[in-house]
Amino acid sequence: MDVQRTVLVTGGSGFIGSHLVCSLVNSQPGWRVLNLDVLDDCCSPRSLESIEDRSNYTFIQGDVCNPRLVHHIFNTANVDVVFHLAAKTHVESSFQCPSSFRRVNVDGTRVLLRAAHQAPHRLERFIYVSTDEVYGPSADQAFDESSPMRPCNPYAATKAAAECLVRSYWDRFKFPIVITRSSNVYGPRQHTEKVIPRFLTLLQMNKKCTVQGTLPQSRHFLFVSDAVDAFLLVLERGAVGETYNVGASFEIAITQLAGELVCMVKNVPACDAKDWVEFVPERPRVELRYPIRSDKLRRLGWRTRVCWAEGIRHTVKWYQDHPHFWAPDVAEGHRGARSAVATATD
Repeated sequence: MDVQRTVLVTGGSGFIGSHLVCSLVNSQPGWRVLNLDVLDDCCSPRSLESIEDRSNYTFIQGDVCNPRLVHHIFNTANVDVVFHLAAKTHVESSFQCPSSFRRVNVDGTRVLLRAAHQAPHRLERFIYVSTDEVYGPSADQAFDESSPMRPCNPYAATKAAAECLVRSYWDRFKFPIVITRSSNVYGPRQHTEKVIPRFLTLLQMNKKCTVQGTLPQSRHFLFVSDAVDAFLLVLERGAVGETYNVGASFEIAITQLAGELVCMVKNVPACDAKDWVEFVPERPRVELRYPIRSDKLRRLGWRTRVCWAEGIRHTVKWYQDHPHFWAPDVAEGHRGARSAVATATD
């Protein structure tokens, strides 16, 4: 096989990462795709069952914070491109255990950058996948890439800190970094800690959707395949040293989201949807919305291809067809996957 590129995806067994890995493996048979993932509770081996026997895919179970393992990968695999998605992302959990978020999101990025920069093989792109939450909330003004970062929760703070590390390698070494900041991504295989699969799971258990507080929270939602398209586009057309917002124009209030899902899952009229929504105590600070502008990415040719109606219908059907996908026993390991766990992990 003539390998045109070797691509390392960190967090490739997670929600967005697994969609990215599958897209790369299926669309680029001449590329070698490496997936480095520690397989925590938010990952499922089932996410990559369709490609685990493909000759251009290799799974490496390991921690991005492990410098011996990460340096071993870069010293032996001739990596051309890095998509760095490995991160802890749940806002509520970040308040409860901020140190674990700092370790993975900041220290893991530092380890990866150092190994990639010191590797004997010259890297073509280091793409860091960040979040719109680094901007902080806004009542009206939409953020562009020049807006200041004002994170308002520990998760967002660690992502902002990691961005600063990534940018320092560009400023100091002209290391070929690109940063993306995405709005809320949704779709099949997302873990139930996130709002859409959480609502769907509760409804499938005949429980009410729980909404934190009564303030008018809303979010912009982007279907996962559109996010993957954006990452692949910045690989080919994005300028090194630049940051690109990846956001959908569609925005919906969380209470309206709950109502729509109730109608779809429970097949009840909209006037009765409120009976399936319960308001629970909110966390100390609630961010009402994170509006961003993606004009810069659109100038590269990116457009969303999946509208909300199509994306949410597809997502609801997937969760209805896979009610036990996130059962406790599915995250025990990559059964049958081609494994390349380096001895440097010992």
